[in-house]
Amino acid sequence: MRPDPDGGSMNPASAPRVSLLGKTNLDESCQHAILISALRTCAALQVLATHLRGEFYPSLRTVSEPALWYQALAFLTGFGHLSVVIFFLLSGWLVGGSVLNKLGQPRLLAAYAIDRVTRLWIVLIPGFVLTLVLGTVTGSVDPTRVSYAPDDAYSLTTFLGNLFGLQGMAVPRFGGNYALWSLANEIWYYALFPLLLLPIIGKSRFTKAAGPLLAVFIASQLLADISLYFLIWLLGVGFSRVRIVLSRPMRLALVAVLLALAAYLRLSGSIGTLIVATFPEDLLFSLLFLCLLSSLQFPAERSRPGNRIAIALGVLAPFSFTLYVIHYPLLYLIKHLGQPYGISQLSPTDPASVLVYVALFAAIVAFAWLFHLPFEAQTNRLRRFVKRLLLEPRDASYSGAPMRDS
Repeated sequence: MRPDPDGGSMNPASAPRVSLLGKTNLDESCQHAILISALRTCAALQVLATHLRGEFYPSLRTVSEPALWYQALAFLTGFGHLSVVIFFLLSGWLVGGSVLNKLGQPRLLAAYAIDRVTRLWIVLIPGFVLTLVLGTVTGSVDPTRVSYAPDDAYSLTTFLGNLFGLQGMAVPRFGGNYALWSLANEIWYYALFPLLLLPIIGKSRFTKAAGPLLAVFIASQLLADISLYFLIWLLGVGFSRVRIVLSRPMRLALVAVLLALAAYLRLSGSIGTLIVATFPEDLLFSLLFLCLLSSLQFPAERSRPGNRIAIALGVLAPFSFTLYVIHYPLLYLIKHLGQPYGISQLSPTDPASVLVYVALFAAIVAFAWLFHLPFEAQTNRLRRFVKRLLLEPRDASYSGAPMRDS
């Protein structure tokens, strides 16, 4: 039986082999790294496609005898829920895995905090300012007054609350930006994870014991959905230290099962935010997905057609966070400006409306790319500056994961 060039046997009956890694594999030349970059792009584009359809087309359930093309559009643009699950899994793999690789380094937690805050705020602050500007254009914001009301979606209180992940708990989502719900999850996962590491890196018995206790207390005060899905994020961390060797037929079978499960969840109505009721199905999807990702830790053949496509998609990954944060304010602006021209609502009976949909999609992606250049694209430069400012020179070398994190 000839060997599989991808690290396993070509024999479909070959038994899987599982091993634990001493370090998280963040080598960008490996197959899983190419997939991660491509998935970051695809997940962000899928979220945009889902929300764009939701804002400009009526719900499929409200359309009597929908055309086949519209049913296909609704199906293909309905995987926003699973896209967010994938975001969390990749975040755990990259962010958590990177931190595990740095255990033992001096001032690890300080460097980690700088990495996370700069990653978030270099996108969120400009994105929120853009939201205010666009809100002024649409008439949602009065530029002559500053609001501090905690229930005002455009107030200073809400602005600050969303920077610290309090949306949905103490304040609304800033600017009515629906997509910000998942960032509350992400921010709290960033905060909880290092507390779980204190038994390993803590200097005193009190610190070692207090970390997990504080994490449990904080989790108990958060929304149940946020706390429960922290387990999904932690799965990403854990599997970053697992390598699975599968034959190529077994990997292809795993891909087929994942696609079938995703299609089933889509058809069964698995959409919207992550809630307790959707956790079991998301857990199953996560375990299968991470098994696949862990089985791809071998050198990639970049010349393969599939890898060429994945690499091309990965080019868009560096501004996926910007696209995620600002696409809803742009949708609101387009709807406002499009009302006089009849493009604030697209017809599910007119196939030509898809051309308008695609044009709007492309315009938002292009704007997000331009908007990320002075902000998200400068994340590493900002990190280095803040570390030089706040950390001792000997500790300023910590730069996070070699692979771009999420």
